[in-house]
Amino acid sequence: MIPPTFQHQLGAIVGSEGVLSEIADCWPYGYDNSRRHAPPELVAFATTHTQVRDIVLLCNEYNVALVARGRGTGTTGATVPLHGGVVLSLERMNRIISVDPDNRVIVVEPGVTNQEVQDAAGKHGFFWPPDPTSAAYCTVGGNLAYNSAGPRAVKYGTPRENTLGLRAVTGAGDEVRLGVYTTKGVVGYDLTRLVIGSEGTLAIITEATLKLTPLPEAKRTLRAIYSTMRAAASAVSRIMAQPMTPCALEFIDGRAIEMIRNYSKADLPIGAGALLMIEVDGAQVAMDEAVAAITRAAQGDGLLDIQVARTPQEVNDMWATRKALSPALRTIAPKKINEDIVVPVSRMPELIDGLELLSQEFDITIVNFGHAGNGNIHVNLLVDPENAPQMHRAEQCLDRMFSLVLQLNGTLSGEHGVGIEKRDFIDREIDPTTLKLMRQIKAQFDPKGILNPDKMFPPHRDV
Repeated sequence: MIPPTFQHQLGAIVGSEGVLSEIADCWPYGYDNSRRHAPPELVAFATTHTQVRDIVLLCNEYNVALVARGRGTGTTGATVPLHGGVVLSLERMNRIISVDPDNRVIVVEPGVTNQEVQDAAGKHGFFWPPDPTSAAYCTVGGNLAYNSAGPRAVKYGTPRENTLGLRAVTGAGDEVRLGVYTTKGVVGYDLTRLVIGSEGTLAIITEATLKLTPLPEAKRTLRAIYSTMRAAASAVSRIMAQPMTPCALEFIDGRAIEMIRNYSKADLPIGAGALLMIEVDGAQVAMDEAVAAITRAAQGDGLLDIQVARTPQEVNDMWATRKALSPALRTIAPKKINEDIVVPVSRMPELIDGLELLSQEFDITIVNFGHAGNGNIHVNLLVDPENAPQMHRAEQCLDRMFSLVLQLNGTLSGEHGVGIEKRDFIDREIDPTTLKLMRQIKAQFDPKGILNPDKMFPPHRDV
């Protein structure tokens, strides 16, 4: 229970209008997009780096749990305040501090949305490569906390590859500047990449120096349809093995294609086993050869149809197929359990075959789509949370799925993170010695364990 003196001092830091204390007001800040919930005791809205530092110091003094939060678009429960305490919302730290086109840099606060970064950079002919599906709403702070990427990661990389430096406050309340302003720099340990993807368990980011990329002159979109997922996966391997790297290489499986027929204007052949959406970008003069190279690589056994969009409307129509998937899934089942596992591209056929066997064994509908170019598959188990036997089977299915992924030399999360959803499985992927070292790093940054406690690591387990 947080004492009144704590709330009084918190109000002194951010002002009385910067604190929520009523249960109804705090309640929404206990959710994220995982639909898990735990109510915070207080919500604080910081607007400056100094306020964040002072809040962290105050929570250390009173030993109060502190969870930093952006817009709550994460899907693993990483911002759910399991221990009550304080949720620190960074949504009001939303300034674009500077845009430096000469050095291809933009400096922003964590509450700036991904789309706002793209708009500001676009005025100068640049973009920031990370592009999660929720780009219009999600914040840069959240993108960095999860290392969230999106389709363009296949060519341009994740936030770790596109962030030069950070300003942050550690769990001990220490102010740090990490990284550089330049595109090269090897002085000291790379703590920037360590903090990115740490889900707010080590430090709270208050400022980010992002590396920008010039907007391409041109872009072309292709759609290839295959008779089987195995044929499509083989095509993905061929596409990724040739010199012209696509800027997006997405797929949906046959079950998903059947589900979206009523939600898309696209003409999809009956019996299609998989669909690839492919985009290439670059210089205008190189586009014809790029399309030709991708088309050659896409050819092979099982190819039913390949089309190149010639107009903006055709591009929109092609992508409408992919965008129709989420609303279609919502009509099939009350809940989808969405896991974003990753396997080597060459092993995608084995994964898809294994998932089909698991679907049959546990009588769970599984729909697959995702970022085929880097093997990042979004596996969706369609279930009814009111059906207890089905939910039990779904848990068993997930357990077996994670084992399959690791057998294929994969990883349990590509961009959604660990949070609560996967924390009890990570010691399958990470060996005891490495996990112990990670816990020691956590203790160095956050000696009292106040930052986002009981996330990422399996709780109460010796290693």
